[in-house]
Amino acid sequence: MVCWSEGCISPTRFREFPKSGAKGSDILSSVDGAEDHDGKLVNDSKIASPQSAPEWKPLTAKQRRVLGTLMEKSKTTPDAYPMTFTGLCTGCNQKSNRTPVSNYTSEHVETIVDELRSMGALTIVQGLGRVTKVRHYAYNWLGLSKVEAAVMTELLLRGEQTLGELRTRAARMEPINDIQHMSELFADLKRRNLVVELSPPGRGQIVSHNLYPEWELEQVRKSVATGTFGGSEESSSTAPSSRQSTTGSTSNSELVGKLETEIENLKSKVLELSNRLDRLEKDLGVTE
Repeated sequence: MVCWSEGCISPTRFREFPKSGAKGSDILSSVDGAEDHDGKLVNDSKIASPQSAPEWKPLTAKQRRVLGTLMEKSKTTPDAYPMTFTGLCTGCNQKSNRTPVSNYTSEHVETIVDELRSMGALTIVQGLGRVTKVRHYAYNWLGLSKVEAAVMTELLLRGEQTLGELRTRAARMEPINDIQHMSELFADLKRRNLVVELSPPGRGQIVSHNLYPEWELEQVRKSVATGTFGGSEESSSTAPSSRQSTTGSTSNSELVGKLETEIENLKSKVLELSNRLDRLEKDLGVTE
């Protein structure tokens, strides 16, 4: 048994699709874990090897949302990871821990998964009952430790925010003791060009990831400079009533998000059990 990202999964539970142009019967043989591009067995939950060069590229907003959702759910709901396409779509569109809130369709998500898969950022696997699922390669693709992955997850899901907000949000997935610890993590990520500072250091400093395309990063810089961005609660002095309304509804939004995730997890498990029952009846020769 090996650990697939944040949860341990039996090596016989998943089969991995080839990287491109594969459907249904084209799946590869059963694998014992994730493989890097050199064919070596890797463990997503450990720190990426410093000798292996990260393979990341700039991502569109939709690609960042899908990858960020996979990274988040691998930590917060490991029992439901890898994720089904339905669960991934729901996770992308949930109202809590997302800025902005999206409304992707299953077709959107499938297209985005194909794009990220061609970049080597994720893969498609097949679980019990031949249910197609998706798992990320973010640890190696971005060259991250577990705590760094939590930080990058929040940045991918919310974009620009203050360093204090980032610490609070990322700490729900991995321990980040205080703002000093957060600053040290950010400095390490900055040295590897994975994050950017959008305002001067100090209280309320605004930061973000560096996975934007160049044109989008310029827009983000301008929005921060003019105070029109929507990613920070600490730094925004405009529209206080709107900010208070958002804060007041946070608990309800988080509850809805958790319930939506639980529903999708149950749907996936019911589908897997139904497929297993169908195969069992077929083996026993049971007919309606």
